[in-house]
Amino acid sequence: MPQTIAHQSSSLPRQLPAAQPPSSLEKAITILTSLSAAVQPMSLAELSRRTGLPKTTTYRLLGVLCAKGLTQRIGIDYAIGDQLVTLAGPGPRMIPGTRPIVLPHMIRLYEQTRQTVNLAVARGLEIAYVERVYGHSRVSSPSDEVDRAPLHCTASGKVLLAFDHELNVAFHDRGTLRRMTRRTIAGHAALDRELRVVRRTGVAYSREEFAEGVVCAAAPVFDAEGRIRMAVSVAGSSPSAVSGEVAAMVKRTAHAISVTIVKALSATAPRPRADGPPASFL
Repeated sequence: MPQTIAHQSSSLPRQLPAAQPPSSLEKAITILTSLSAAVQPMSLAELSRRTGLPKTTTYRLLGVLCAKGLTQRIGIDYAIGDQLVTLAGPGPRMIPGTRPIVLPHMIRLYEQTRQTVNLAVARGLEIAYVERVYGHSRVSSPSDEVDRAPLHCTASGKVLLAFDHELNVAFHDRGTLRRMTRRTIAGHAALDRELRVVRRTGVAYSREEFAEGVVCAAAPVFDAEGRIRMAVSVAGSSPSAVSGEVAAMVKRTAHAISVTIVKALSATAPRPRADGPPASFL
């Protein structure tokens, strides 16, 4: 007669599978994430420290990423490559087709001030410089190589935060503010107070808050619906670069750009047909 074998369940806890080491893809993503968060190019040593990856591994992966255009070598440092920006999609940029009508206003502002003139938009929780006009004596800034900068310590960034409610809320939820210099506003309450002044006066200032020796004044550019689209600014190395007279020039230029863009977009907008839906629907 066959015997019945009783199977007893083991009282030992089930052993969890061992954690797998990160793959090369995961390591590369970590490198790209760190470079994306940086406001200026990073050295190999700094990138290795921030990612926790060995220098040899970081160097090897950077070689692959640079070859594919996802990162780029700037001197001995590294930054995000143009190919990655392209893959990320169009994102906020200058309004298509408006460069020929915006640039003359920027050139005139440069001729009036002889200081660097910037046009910036919000990209994520940073600003991206989409156009620049400058001469031989341009002011040096950490944003020169990457064309990006923080919102809270730049004049253009403050303008965008002041007039873009959704951007302000998203930035406010981010947490602590990174201190770039000893003059950087490092608290949300203090920043909110300054943004209220920006909304009231229509101009924002940065006095060595992003980089030592760099001062800036900026004003908003609006569309026909009153939404901020860009910020125009003047940057220099002396306090006179953000004098009341210069700030007034920046505000007039921003207003002139707003008017020009509204007229240009109105002229190119599709006209409704009398016997049917708007032409843009057909």
